[in-house]
Amino acid sequence: MNRAAAPAYRVWAVPGLPEVRQGDDVAKLIAAAEPGLADGDVVLVTSKIVSKAEGRVVRAADRETAIDAETVRVVARRGSLRIVENRQGLVMAAAGVDASNTPSGTVLLLPRDPDASARAIRDGLRDALGVEVGVVVTDTFGRPWRSGLTDAAIGAAGVRVLDDLRGGTDAYGNPLSATVVATADELAAAGDLVKGKAAGLPVAVVRGLPHVVVAGDDGEGARALVRGARDDMFRLGTSEAVRQAVTQRRTVRAFTDGPVDPGAVRRAVAAAVTAPAPHHTTPWRFVLLESPESRTRLLDAMRDAWIADLRRDGRSEESIAKRIRRGDVLRNAPYLIVPCLVMDGSHTYGDARRDGAEREMFVVAAGAGVQNLLVALAGEGLGSAWVSSTMFCRDVVREVLELPRDWDPMGAVAVGRPAGEPRPRPERDAEVFIEVR
Repeated sequence: MNRAAAPAYRVWAVPGLPEVRQGDDVAKLIAAAEPGLADGDVVLVTSKIVSKAEGRVVRAADRETAIDAETVRVVARRGSLRIVENRQGLVMAAAGVDASNTPSGTVLLLPRDPDASARAIRDGLRDALGVEVGVVVTDTFGRPWRSGLTDAAIGAAGVRVLDDLRGGTDAYGNPLSATVVATADELAAAGDLVKGKAAGLPVAVVRGLPHVVVAGDDGEGARALVRGARDDMFRLGTSEAVRQAVTQRRTVRAFTDGPVDPGAVRRAVAAAVTAPAPHHTTPWRFVLLESPESRTRLLDAMRDAWIADLRRDGRSEESIAKRIRRGDVLRNAPYLIVPCLVMDGSHTYGDARRDGAEREMFVVAAGAGVQNLLVALAGEGLGSAWVSSTMFCRDVVREVLELPRDWDPMGAVAVGRPAGEPRPRPERDAEVFIEVR
């Protein structure tokens, strides 16, 4: 292929646009400054001038208050910097609230509906110049894992915002199974190279890519670029994710029949053994019951021991049968974990009070390890229920599982995919549990 036939496009900034004020018709301003627009061009419009035209300049003595008002969800926080989801569904720093290029004492909010703004500009350019163009409304974003800023599409009309190549093949014939190109963002970034951040050139034009322009309708808009919660693997910042995992860790008593990924359990165990422990010890052991046979053998032996205890208590057979059914949460789970406490590394003082405190330290450490395990399982999308039953028949558990005599089972954890959504957790006021001295 010779150079003349190679794919190429032009991009240029549009000079001569006046300062935009509330009520201005952005399409008419662009048409007057660039009357030579042609079918198939893509017009890239900085969101600031759209916001000004739409009256999105608001008085705000405190920018943080304006950010609060535009925030739907805090994604991550570091010091005073907040990454949030705003009312437009965009995840960005400070909700897109801008205190630059606006009079003192005011802030600039993003357009209320950037896709609708893009449609209005496209319609206006069609009316003014008789051309069929695409329009992209852009704003500046930071990006996870990448330094620096770039422009991205927040509104679009008449543009194929996503180019889905899945189902095709590459130059070597390999199938493309995950390639979806964010065309609108690529156009926005190309325009930013010529608009600049401080050059006073808020509009750019791309020519030579007519295949990205949708003929006849406005297309799906830039909203299609926003990843939904279900597909968002990085929905929260680190501290927010930890807090959410802790608060969303729930006791799950009904599981689907789906298998449990052993790798997910091992990752949860790796988190469990980072818990604090006395004397730099490792007082945790986790017995993973991955086969139905091992689970049935253990639970049958525990059931027999429980029945014997209840009969010694003088319970009726009806009462015993009712109580035994409480163990169904373990029997119906597709995976069981038996956390065990080991006292290796503990100190012996020869004094009942101090030896008792020593054991309590290790028990607390074991509980911390189990809490880490449960939270990590929740982070893997697995439900769990920590049931104390193995603590009441430790000798039986040790015998069936062939555990060392110094391993103390600390309950059993049922693990599986939750069969339904958990009921809302009643809110607890932390102040009720706090004493300040």
